[in-house]
Amino acid sequence: MKKRALISVSDKREIVSFAKGLEDLDYEIISTGGTLNVLQDAGVDAKPVSSVTNFEEILDGRVKTLHPYIHAGLLARRDDLEHQQQLEEREIAPIDVVVVNLYPFKETIAKEGVTEADAIENIDIGGPTMLRAAAKNFQDVTVVVDPADYQEAVQQLAVEKEKNVAFRKRLAAKVFRHTANYDALIANYFNEITDEDTPDTYTSTYEKVQTLRYGENPHQQAAFYRDPNSKGASIAHAKQLHGKELSYNNIQDANAALEIVLEFGEHPAAVAVKHMNPCGVGIGSTISDAFAKAYEADSTSIFGGIVALNREVDVATANQLKDIFLEIVIAPSFTKEALDILTIKPNIRLLETPIEMNENDKKKVVSVVGGLLVQDRDFGEVNTDALTIATDRKPNESELASMLFAWKVVKHVKSNAIVVANDEQTLGVGAGQMNRVGAATIALEQAADKANGAVLASDAFFPMPDTVEAAAKAGIKAIIQPGGSKRDQDSIDVCNQYGVAMVFTSMRHFKH
Repeated sequence: MKKRALISVSDKREIVSFAKGLEDLDYEIISTGGTLNVLQDAGVDAKPVSSVTNFEEILDGRVKTLHPYIHAGLLARRDDLEHQQQLEEREIAPIDVVVVNLYPFKETIAKEGVTEADAIENIDIGGPTMLRAAAKNFQDVTVVVDPADYQEAVQQLAVEKEKNVAFRKRLAAKVFRHTANYDALIANYFNEITDEDTPDTYTSTYEKVQTLRYGENPHQQAAFYRDPNSKGASIAHAKQLHGKELSYNNIQDANAALEIVLEFGEHPAAVAVKHMNPCGVGIGSTISDAFAKAYEADSTSIFGGIVALNREVDVATANQLKDIFLEIVIAPSFTKEALDILTIKPNIRLLETPIEMNENDKKKVVSVVGGLLVQDRDFGEVNTDALTIATDRKPNESELASMLFAWKVVKHVKSNAIVVANDEQTLGVGAGQMNRVGAATIALEQAADKANGAVLASDAFFPMPDTVEAAAKAGIKAIIQPGGSKRDQDSIDVCNQYGVAMVFTSMRHFKH
C-alpha cells in the first residue's frame, strides 16, 4: 500500500518543496483548503481530504478533518493485528506523515483592535487534534509542526522506519510543546476577557530566546525565555544592536534597570544598576545631563554595571558612556553617530527597546522550589495629594519634589531599603539589609556631606525611631515613608525635635 501524508498548514513557508520531496519518496498527499490550492498550483499531485472521508468540508471549514477515516488512520498501531484488521474491514488507509501548523491565534490577538470574534475564530480545533493523535502514535507516524524540520524529515523518511524512531519521538515532543503553548495562549486570553485574576490552575507559556552559557554561576545551566504576547519595554523583546551575548546576570540586572527608568517618563532619566539594585539615578534637562548625575551619584559602583536611559543616546551621552566599563546600555534608540562611538568597544551590549510602561503585563511570577508565587506587578504610585504630613513642619516644594523622586527609586531597591536623594539624583542607597537602621547607615555614609539638606525615603515604616534620629543627625531635612507602625509617634517626635518634615504614603514597597 502506498504511504500517505496529510498536509494542512497556516504557515506555508517551504511547504511546496517539502511536499515534492515526499512525492519523490512515493507518498500520496492529501490536503485541505488553502494548503491544497497552493500545492496543486505548484504541480503537486495533492488530493482533498474529502476524497478520503467522503464528506465535504462544512461550517466554513470548521469541520473537515474531524473524521474517523482520518483519526483511525493516524492512531492505528501498525504492530497491532486487531488494529490493522479493523482498518482493512473499513477500508481505511493508514496515514504515515502529518504536517500541520495551527491557525495564527498568537498573531491574531497581538493585532491592534482585534475583536473577540476574530480571536475565537482563530482557535484551531482540527489541527491540534491531528497533531496530538499523530504524536501519540510516533512509533508509526512522523509528525512535523515546524518548517525548520522539513529537510531533516525528508532525509529521515528515506531510511527504514526502524532506524528513525528517536527522530519521530523528538518531533512528537516538539508537537506536545507546541500544542501546550497554543492552549496556554488561549487559556490566558480567556482569563483576560473573563477578568480571571487568580485561576485555579496557572497556565503560562514562554518561547526560548537563547540558551545561556550558564546561570548565576558557571556550574548552573540556564536559558532565556520570553512571553510571546508581552508588549512595551522588555529585555526579552529588546533588539541587541552590538556586543557579546547576554548572560543570566546581565538579563537580571538589565531588567531591574529598565523597570526603574520607566518611573521617570516626564524627564530625561538615567539609571545605573549593579546586582539588581540602583547605584545611581539621575534626571536632567538632557539625557547627557541625567547620565552625568547618575554617574556622579556613585562613580565607583557603576563600574561593570548596567545603564538604562529613557531618551535617545546622542553623541554627548555616547562620549560619556564610552569612557566607563559598562556591561550594557539600554535605550529607546541610538543615533548613528552614537553607535559609531560605542561600537568601537567590542564587548559592550547595546539594547534597544521602547521605554514605555505596559500595564497589560500585569503579573509578576517568581519561582520557589516546587511552585510559583504570582502577584500583581507593583504599579503603585503616590503624588503630593496622597501624602499625609505627620510632623509639625511641613515640607517645602523642593523637599516634596525630592521625596517623590526618592520614593520612585526606593520602590526598586531590595528591602530593607533606604534612599537618600535630592530632587535630581540619588546621593546614597542602602539595600537589602536585615534591619532598617543598617540600610540607613549605608545610605547616609555614602551620601556623606551631601546628606545635609537632602531627603530620605524608606520602603517600609520605622519600627523604631533610631533610623529617623540617625537621619536627622546627618542633616536630612525631610523623610518619606509608608507609616503604619504602632510606634509611628516615636518617629514623629524625633522629627519634631530636629525640625525634620515627615510624610506618610500609606503604601509600602517591599522588594524581596
